[in-house]
Amino acid sequence: MNAPAAIPVPVRLAHLPRQHPGTVSSVDWDRLAEPEARRLRELGLDEGVEVELLHRSGLLGGGPVACRIGRMTVALRRHVAAAIHVLPPAA
Repeated sequence: MNAPAAIPVPVRLAHLPRQHPGTVSSVDWDRLAEPEARRLRELGLDEGVEVELLHRSGLLGGGPVACRIGRMTVALRRHVAAAIHVLPPAA
């Protein structure tokens, strides 16, 4: 008997393991201010886009994160990254 494959569970971008790409599953647009949501849309961040967490600031877990969206490297405030849900790659 084969064990069923594990179903990936979305994690917040801020909690994605570093340097492991994932796919955006959803964004909590209502948790973001209008300028923050507009900036993410202008960067092309939406469901189905591949992202990769590159770096977390060590400022007591509340500093910005650097991530790759497509070919761009961008810095996001931690609360913005927490509004982005990502499916990690299948193990």
